[in-house]
Amino acid sequence: MTDLSKRQLGGDASDPWPKHHRVYLVLRQEILEGRYTPEHPLPNEILLTEQFQVSRITIRKAMERLDREGLVVRYRGKGTFPVASNESSPVQASISGVIENLIAMGLKTEVKVLDFGYVAASAEVAQALEVASGSSVQKATRVRSHRGAPFSLLTTYVPEAIGRTFSEQDMASQPLLLLLERAGAKVARAEQAITAKLATPAQASLLDMEPGDALLCIRRTVFDEDDRPVEYIEGFYCPDTYEHQMSLGRKTHNNQRVWDA
Repeated sequence: MTDLSKRQLGGDASDPWPKHHRVYLVLRQEILEGRYTPEHPLPNEILLTEQFQVSRITIRKAMERLDREGLVVRYRGKGTFPVASNESSPVQASISGVIENLIAMGLKTEVKVLDFGYVAASAEVAQALEVASGSSVQKATRVRSHRGAPFSLLTTYVPEAIGRTFSEQDMASQPLLLLLERAGAKVARAEQAITAKLATPAQASLLDMEPGDALLCIRRTVFDEDDRPVEYIEGFYCPDTYEHQMSLGRKTHNNQRVWDA
């Protein structure tokens, strides 16, 4: 661990997150990245207290949470070992910006519809869907899970004319992109922006996280073959279950060689 990381873990009086939570986040990341293998235990409490410059009680609280989440297994007299996971999540395996892959991901996971109805479009939604502000649009909020573990919280908006072609029950059983196609909106492309957010208490409760945990926020506008927006979605993803892939090539721009997606 670098000196900078140690200073960051030390925090200050205005830091709202307890030290054991920050230790947990760092260890969780290192485990998921494969820094520790199932054949070898994590450093013992004494070593971890020295690395993180915190108390043993802080280390124990972080370890207890890792244990509760199934990321480690603890053996008396032997140590704490990371749990091997050779299975890729459907999100890591499927989401790469390709529409067909988004449909495949929807078919491999479970969804729970939390809210479904029609609302007046906010300025942001109206701009994305190219409708007048205040126009009626369908809004749906869903939690998507894999084998019972939630990994994304999705809020979608579609123009009212399209939304009236399917029900809440349809959204609970079929990927939204397929419902759009059924409504006659032949999906052709999407524009997407990705940023980082901190989980609110409400989001954390739905995703089995802690308030303040990191989330990936993904905003996507989907267009049909006539280049009309047919869906606007804001999704919050657990960062360890989302992987964005893209291809880059070199091209000449203003007499300079630059990377181009």
